[in-house]
Amino acid sequence: MPYALLSVSDKTGIEEFAARLVEHGFEILSTGGTAAAVRNAGVEVISVSEFTGSPEILGGRVKTLHPAVHAGILARTSVESDAAELAELGYAPIALVAVNLYPFRETVARPDTMLAEALEQIDIGGPTMLRAAAKNHPFVWPVCDPASYAGVLTAIDLGGEQLDLRRALAAQVFEHTAAYDAAIAGYLDRRNRRPDELPDELLLSLVKVQALRYGENPDQPAAFYRNGAHAPTGIPRLRQVNGKELSYNNLLDVEGALLAIGPWLDEDRPACVILKHTTPCGVGTGHTLSEAYEKALACDPVSAFGSTVVFSEPITEAVAEALAGLFVECLVAPGCADAALALLRRKENLRILLPADGERLCPPDGHAASGLDLRGVPGGVLVQAPPAPARPSDFRGAATVMTSRQPDEAEWDALAFAWAAVQAVKSNAIVLARGGATIGIGAGQMSRVDAVSIACLKAEHAGLIGAGRPGGETCVLASDAFFPFRDGIDAAAAAGVSAVVQPGGSKRDAEVIAAADEHGIAMVATGRRLFRH
Repeated sequence: MPYALLSVSDKTGIEEFAARLVEHGFEILSTGGTAAAVRNAGVEVISVSEFTGSPEILGGRVKTLHPAVHAGILARTSVESDAAELAELGYAPIALVAVNLYPFRETVARPDTMLAEALEQIDIGGPTMLRAAAKNHPFVWPVCDPASYAGVLTAIDLGGEQLDLRRALAAQVFEHTAAYDAAIAGYLDRRNRRPDELPDELLLSLVKVQALRYGENPDQPAAFYRNGAHAPTGIPRLRQVNGKELSYNNLLDVEGALLAIGPWLDEDRPACVILKHTTPCGVGTGHTLSEAYEKALACDPVSAFGSTVVFSEPITEAVAEALAGLFVECLVAPGCADAALALLRRKENLRILLPADGERLCPPDGHAASGLDLRGVPGGVLVQAPPAPARPSDFRGAATVMTSRQPDEAEWDALAFAWAAVQAVKSNAIVLARGGATIGIGAGQMSRVDAVSIACLKAEHAGLIGAGRPGGETCVLASDAFFPFRDGIDAAAAAGVSAVVQPGGSKRDAEVIAAADEHGIAMVATGRRLFRH
């Protein structure tokens, strides 16, 4: 009778599978908890220790690492010399291996997992048996997924070699063990490597979170995966509590939302960011969340149609009532009052994403997620460390005055706000701001002067600068990179900008500073570029 070796961490369906294998003439070999589960179901089991003649040792760390097991799996039953060696040694061929591995990824997915606990969940015998069975798949059924049990039984019923299915199962095994090893390597590497140090070889263990409605366009299939090497952070930690299924574009906007709101999470005022096509069309802060939302919306109410909206504080009933007048695709927040959620759920299609109770929207450092930032390009992947958040409270310490005129206190406050807001805008990026709100945003332009012009035009169309506005109102500008020419400063001055923040570092800095001095504009440099391509 052929032997089937069953040793599984996930025991879903294993009792029925074992019983059906016995009906097909198999004898069952098993270990530990799997053997107990199968015996309790009334199926006769031979222990691996009995099969090998060797006891389990080191507290179960060594039980299947034995020549009787691996010779039985790797023997080519149609090769006379293999069969003769097995017979000489008193070993028997093993025709089916059903193994799934210790739950390493599930263990390290818990933020409180200690190293010693993670190490105990590194499976040694399981991957070894699976790889052996997959290598020898013309003679052995390699099974690593309970979802495959039914198909394997059907194939055994049909008879024949079934090489196509065996090959598919072998590929599934090697994918599974490769992802498992990548998760282990990633976990240990992350504990040993500085955040700004990039590895020579980057192994990814990606776990499918969900299928998506579609990709960038409806004819493109898409799915969302998380990094299996550590506890989920960022978007994988959010739970959807309302609305239709997410699309690829929705999640890109949510990524932009977390990046945009990160700098405001531990500041002293509530904040709101409204995004469209991954870049903000309005950022606002206020004494209340409702005021922050109203300021963000006022910047560009036309673009806000069909947007993603993110808040730095839990959504209140007043905010939910204000949102009733705007078509929103996705809503993201650290929480939501029960009354507010009830109001928002009247919009059946509104996607609402919240962290679990007691969890933060972003880690305490303000990063959208831990780990590396990956972006696919044809033929490869670009990798970088994630950008540190540009917090308003850090601004004064990073700024150096470049011009003869110093910013006044109102301008310093507005510049700090604008500097934090511009980080989330796609480059070339320009933000006009006053009073804790953006009033014009120029994003994604090929020239910086065009970005300035668009930001000014947006502010004028919204009635936030130009005719009818008080002449003495503060209006500041933030640029995500240096000004290559003075034309951007000239355009800003024509719109009434009184202070500018930029990284500095242009070959023409002297020309740009001279332009600012001519217009009486105060300009500060941070020495830090905030490109978001």
